[in-house]
Amino acid sequence: MVPDRPYANAYDLLRESGLRPTRQRLALAKLLFDGSDRHVRAEQLHGEALTAGIRVSLATVYNTLHQFTEVGLLREVVVESGRAYFDTNISDHHHFFYEASGELRDVPADQLVLSRLPEPPAGKLLKRVDVILHVADSDG
Repeated sequence: MVPDRPYANAYDLLRESGLRPTRQRLALAKLLFDGSDRHVRAEQLHGEALTAGIRVSLATVYNTLHQFTEVGLLREVVVESGRAYFDTNISDHHHFFYEASGELRDVPADQLVLSRLPEPPAGKLLKRVDVILHVADSDG
């Protein structure tokens, strides 16, 4: 990335995915993708945007996260009803969900082995397997 083009990476990601690089999409993509892989909730990203001086509504953040998911830039991980995270690591992998803190972490690929899966219903293909391991404190 060229130093005088701080949004170059975000711009390229959006264009390659077929999304128009609007000001709000560019700003949110820069927050999400300029760094290491991470798991974010919409409210968290909204807070980060406001802290960075990006004026964007929570509804726009939700819509943008879902648009990014639809085009394959993000992966939505639903850990329980009403609680979803968006993962910048879109490779096949699984997660630990720490119930007390609400933290979501990747499970290293070599630490989970699935030996047998059920056959999908007739006429259907198995698209993906998501395993979420809920972790609680040992004293509760």
